[in-house]
Amino acid sequence: MDRFLRADPWGYRALFLALALLLLFLRLLPLGSRPGAFPGPDLLLCLTFAWMMRRPDYLPVGLIVAVTLVEDLVLMRPPGLWTALIVLATEFLRSRTALTRELNFVTEWLLAAGLMLGMLIAYRFVFALSFLPQPSFGHALVQILWSVLAYPVVVGLSRLSFDLKKPATGEIDDFGRRL
Repeated sequence: MDRFLRADPWGYRALFLALALLLLFLRLLPLGSRPGAFPGPDLLLCLTFAWMMRRPDYLPVGLIVAVTLVEDLVLMRPPGLWTALIVLATEFLRSRTALTRELNFVTEWLLAAGLMLGMLIAYRFVFALSFLPQPSFGHALVQILWSVLAYPVVVGLSRLSFDLKKPATGEIDDFGRRL
């Protein structure tokens, strides 16, 4: 499978799409949905950031928009708001590919945590501006904290399961293309 995935970025794109649909399906299951329960982490956000930090060429903007817009519609969030925030955050990471390639993991983790927190604040700010009802700040903050704590697990599983790693400076693929 590794050879198939490495041959073309389309294998990784299809894998990301399958993982995103699986995570969305799992999020729709009525597991632990009692009132007052702690929210779980946003694993799709963690997966998107982890893959964007490692191989931004595997995640085109169209794929990110399609996946997160479907997630917005299925989870009955305001369509496009969370999608726009994720696109802004991932394009911020894409524009700093050379920088994130050289970061150690702790700094990368802090960068992802800062982006998640910034997205939460922007999301709530837009909700406040438009006078929409929103969940309590503590509830949303707990979800972001869980997501920050889940980020290393998602990165580790992506590395071990799919051999998704940051390319070294000057590294080339099997076809002689620079990574």
